Amino acid sequence: MAKFEFRGKKFEDISKLNMEEFSNLLKSRQRRSLKRGMTEKQKKLLEKIRKNPKKFHRTHERDMLILPEMVGVKIGVYNGREYVILEMKADMLGHRLGEFSPTRKQVKHSAPGFGATRSSKFVPLK
Repeated sequence: MAKFEFRGKKFEDISKLNMEEFSNLLKSRQRRSLKRGMTEKQKKLLEKIRKNPKKFHRTHERDMLILPEMVGVKIGVYNGREYVILEMKADMLGHRLGEFSPTRKQVKHSAPGFGATRSSKFVPLK
């Protein structure tokens, strides 16, 4: 199994970088987001993770970037109905939490339901 690399660097090297050096490895949109700074809620979540990385954390912050210090932590990300449990992995670096917690389910249609009209119940023989 191959070791994980992010932009040509191993995870051990990335985890030693400070925030500015790490942001230079990201794409421009994520780099700009980090440069503008985190919101108060994002800072608070990051402080909780730093304080107790073994604990399960729940959040509504879907737009927060996944940072190297978050790898290995379990986070529940709210999708509008429930918390989707995510375990942060190294290959999630630079993505946002909301990307892994879809807000919509795929629609799966079956037979017509109770009270359907006569025309919608029609099923051809061949």
